[in-house]
Amino acid sequence: MASWVEELHFPHVNIPITIAHLLPVSPAGPISAAPGDSLYLSNLDDIIGARVFTPTIYFYRFDFLNNSTRKSVMKTLFDALSHVLVPYYPLSGRLRETKNGKLEVFFEQGQGALMVEAYSEMALDKLGELTVPNPAWSPLIFRFPSEEPYKILDMPLLIAQVTLFSCGGFSLGLRLCHCICDGLGAMQFLRAWAATAKSGTLVTNPDPCWNRKFFQPRNPPVVKYPHMEFMKIDEGSSLTRSLWQEKPVQKCYRISREFQAQLKSVAAQTNDQKFSYTTFDAMAAHVWRSWVKALDVKPVNCKLRLTFSVNARNKLENPPLKDGFYGNVVCLACAVSSVYELITRHLTETAHLVHDARIGVSEDYLRSTIDYVEVDRPTRLEFGGKLTIAQWTRLSIHECADFGWGRPIYAGPIDLTPTPQVCVFLPEGEADPGDRMVVCICLPESATDKFKEFLSSVDQSRDEDVDRNN
Repeated sequence: MASWVEELHFPHVNIPITIAHLLPVSPAGPISAAPGDSLYLSNLDDIIGARVFTPTIYFYRFDFLNNSTRKSVMKTLFDALSHVLVPYYPLSGRLRETKNGKLEVFFEQGQGALMVEAYSEMALDKLGELTVPNPAWSPLIFRFPSEEPYKILDMPLLIAQVTLFSCGGFSLGLRLCHCICDGLGAMQFLRAWAATAKSGTLVTNPDPCWNRKFFQPRNPPVVKYPHMEFMKIDEGSSLTRSLWQEKPVQKCYRISREFQAQLKSVAAQTNDQKFSYTTFDAMAAHVWRSWVKALDVKPVNCKLRLTFSVNARNKLENPPLKDGFYGNVVCLACAVSSVYELITRHLTETAHLVHDARIGVSEDYLRSTIDYVEVDRPTRLEFGGKLTIAQWTRLSIHECADFGWGRPIYAGPIDLTPTPQVCVFLPEGEADPGDRMVVCICLPESATDKFKEFLSSVDQSRDEDVDRNN
């Protein structure tokens, strides 16, 4: 079974680039906002976890492109973006804080998105196989000199760096503000931008819908759930300390479809037939347990959390969400367990915790989340005792990013090490959902061998785990 889990390696390369131009991108025509106007953001949009830029990179290999064709890449992307910014005009605005720290989008003269034109004397082949995220690709995503971490106020909400390589290929490095859209919303925007570039005329299908007031808090707010996902835990364990004291390294593992099926089968070994575990339930439970075991977290009576985003679009019925809505419609689900329960119990029991957290995200829970943020707005990210899993396997990211030069050979994140308590499930290339996935996670170097051992084995029996941790 170990062969069903393969560690993927990436080269440590230095990518010299030259920034040629910084080009503001304004909407190509009139928009539904004038200087001085502002737009409401929902509590799901401006929650503390959304106050970040989501960096992604897309690589395109074109050995046959000549110099004039290469130069047209920048113009094609620039022109298409300016046209797409008409219906997606909020992305041309800026963010500011209002009363009580709440965010809104505002508009002034001279705003817009930002495109960066860059060149590299390297060829794409020198970057390796381009199959897994590599922190060495960071120069391909633009950051302002001396930019502060987590800065989003008064920043362009979309920053796109096009880097042209000597071989004729290029990369598109994006930073998109999470306050404006979640993963599915970002894919909707990306698809419109790509389709517009491909056709030469504006294409939006579906038409974008803003309407963030759909998620206004109730008056008075009604908080019906404890919302452990936002609460600070007085962790008292070695977990966070061990991650931050030793510089973490990013590791990636290819998980075969057969291994995923085996995990799902093992998780389903329960006498309670009413539960139907998904592949995500089993994979998330298995990764969480393996991570905690590899880090040898002490003491074992400490409570730990697993959090992950759940798309709530199909939960909304009264009324349903309009087609084309691209804002944040995700809830942070949270499973809680002691270290001892994680390392001694059967996989099915941990999968049960993940399952319950996932199905617990209902329309009622979503509204309670909105009201919780209204009453007690979190002001900082809580990392204590937590692993967060981001599932990218259903985003169709390769399909959305065909700008007319074919689908990218890689599409996804770059560097997880700034947030080492985040794990990402990625599709492998253009694999279908449910096919091979890539698990990317950060660990201290001293824990990497143990993690791979635990990740590769389904048969982590109760007795073996108790002996190992006594």
